[in-house]
Amino acid sequence: MQVQEFRVSDNRPYRITFANEKGGTGKSTTAVHVAVALAARGLKVAAFDLDHRQRTMDRYFENRAETAAKRGIALPTAKSEVVENLTPEELEERIGEAGAGMDFIIFDTPGRDDPLARHVATEADTLVTPMNDSFVDFDLIGQVEGESFKVKKLSFYAELIWEARLKRSRATIEQQRREMDWVVVRNRTGHTEARNMARIEKALTELSKRVGFRVAKGLSERVIYRELFPSGLTLLDKGQLGELGTSHLVARQELRGLVANLNLPGVDAAAPANTDLAPARSEAA
Repeated sequence: MQVQEFRVSDNRPYRITFANEKGGTGKSTTAVHVAVALAARGLKVAAFDLDHRQRTMDRYFENRAETAAKRGIALPTAKSEVVENLTPEELEERIGEAGAGMDFIIFDTPGRDDPLARHVATEADTLVTPMNDSFVDFDLIGQVEGESFKVKKLSFYAELIWEARLKRSRATIEQQRREMDWVVVRNRTGHTEARNMARIEKALTELSKRVGFRVAKGLSERVIYRELFPSGLTLLDKGQLGELGTSHLVARQELRGLVANLNLPGVDAAAPANTDLAPARSEAA
């Protein structure tokens, strides 16, 4: 299948797309936390949930708004909406409307092949592909030999992004477009046996040289994220979480590191990368 030919102007907010055609890799959790981290720095963020069946990211922001209202506090957040049954052209119209005045637009995509997911992936300024540290997830971007674990071929998905990046590279020169930064985020590395982790790291290093993505460490602590979902809170919401255990503090540090490693424009200038959120009382409180 060819990459969508429909293209948009680069006179727009910076786009971050979280995409992986496999489910359970932490796309929505990572997307929400990055969105909140950006909003906490005073940046304006719009979020589009393209998984209209699960709606995990959008539900997280709904829960967050409810918690803020119940506690009478102001929580940094994103303007979120769910997208369903639109063409790429229609989606771009919605993005233009909702993204007016925004600094960043974040897209959360379904864990399956989907036309809109392909579109926002190939139009991303930063494409984030979370993967669990296993060769089951690695198979999304490349296939390895069964005994040597050397990369033998690219996956369809990697070829899709490679083609999109080549077109963007030409457009960067001809139309002054941004180049795409592709970041593969390794989640749950703490759950991987050491020898297998080393094999995955070697395969990722080899493949990254061939297709040009960067590798970043992701989120290894997952229980706290599931526990926070009903309240819509994040690990950055200092003062709202009570006493945190050591593993939770480590997870917060991992999150800070991930946001820093994405190298997003204007983030360091807006506020320190390790800022915690200490929500102020709302006027209605």
